[in-house]
Amino acid sequence: MVTGGGMSIRNCLCLAIVGWGLTLPAAAQTVSFTFDDGPRIDPTPLMTPAERNEAILAHLRDKGVQAMFFVTLENGPDRPEGLAMLQRLSDGGHLIANHTVTHPDFNAETTSLDTFAQEILTCDAVVRTFPGYRRVFRFPFLREGAAVSKRDGIRVFLREHGYRIGYVSIDTSDWLLDRKLRQALVSSPTLDLTSWRALHLAALWDNAQAYERLARQLYGREVKHVLLLHHNLTNALFLGDVIDMFRALGWRIVSPDEAFEDSAYQVAPMIPRLDGSVLETTAQALGIPLQPALAGLRSERRVGEEADRLAIQH
Repeated sequence: MVTGGGMSIRNCLCLAIVGWGLTLPAAAQTVSFTFDDGPRIDPTPLMTPAERNEAILAHLRDKGVQAMFFVTLENGPDRPEGLAMLQRLSDGGHLIANHTVTHPDFNAETTSLDTFAQEILTCDAVVRTFPGYRRVFRFPFLREGAAVSKRDGIRVFLREHGYRIGYVSIDTSDWLLDRKLRQALVSSPTLDLTSWRALHLAALWDNAQAYERLARQLYGREVKHVLLLHHNLTNALFLGDVIDMFRALGWRIVSPDEAFEDSAYQVAPMIPRLDGSVLETTAQALGIPLQPALAGLRSERRVGEEADRLAIQH
């Protein structure tokens, strides 16, 4: 495939990546795509909720990628419009999983074990009706309980109800970039999206490479990565570019079902406070330092600062 100027997509992406100060992989890796918090029915610039949903579906269909959507009921599927959007995702051949009703912070003292467990059951009653249903649960904010009693209690609950944890290996801040982009579009509806696309790609690539280094440090091998994205405007706009980037740079894309069979996700790290990538929590549980593997990670703070600079420039 070539661009209008005859340059291959791989070469174009390589130039863009190098321009952001990043490095190319030494060998092929594997990644799967998962989306949290959707389908969302809140208003955004440029697209209606249904249009965002259809754009994400079109990117996945056109690129031949099967994704897993972790559903938060209160964001839309508890109402007819959102339920119809969820049906579209399922009809598109994608996998449907559980992300609670209200997206509570399980680390918060105000979130009890019983209340949290009930949120899982309430969400399950809806998502289990779809053909692509998988008994996989992802913690909101990737937080598994600051108190040991809550952490252990919810693990027992999930095990008793046949759930596996939908761990993430590549954590990202696409949700923050999306917030900044939407704010910028409110101020400047004709905003040039080129730099925002470049930042989105660079931030994801940086984190993919950082977590791949940590995976090799932990396991001495490639793992089948699980990428965390969100059902939002940013991915409705740029998901096709994200998929093209990973493929052009040598990564193979697999289904989340395949990725979750990797032994890297068959773990239960025993540390007091769990959140973030499962690779980070596993390393911490084993006493393995996160640096220098994660030295190139684009933190939430860095992504926010870079997005703020883009907003000012425009």
